[in-house]
Amino acid sequence: MKALARTLRSDSIDAERELWKYLRAHRMAGFKFRRQMVIEPYIVDFVCIEARLIVEADGGQHLEQLEADRTRTEFLESLGYKILRFWNHDILSDAHAVLEKIRTYLNDVPSPQPSPGGRGS
Repeated sequence: MKALARTLRSDSIDAERELWKYLRAHRMAGFKFRRQMVIEPYIVDFVCIEARLIVEADGGQHLEQLEADRTRTEFLESLGYKILRFWNHDILSDAHAVLEKIRTYLNDVPSPQPSPGGRGS
């Protein structure tokens, strides 16, 4: 499963690459995201463990697998994750709106960044 996740990372689609530019390296409100991470028995597109958030970039094939996606979502939610799904087209044509929805969710989660003057002050 880890080998497949590694392959998916190197062969990511345009929408995933576009979204990753904004999610990587703590760029999204200071939260750390990982991509193509295994959460058995699934591989999720992007996950922020601290915020318990999964972000999925969905292509047209998801219209044909609604039941499988529902089952997958229910399982991941049972583990305490919130799943935000975005169509690839929306990521590529209006990334700002997609990022704003992610940021809005994260605004309700305590920041993982230490407050200024935190330690030892």
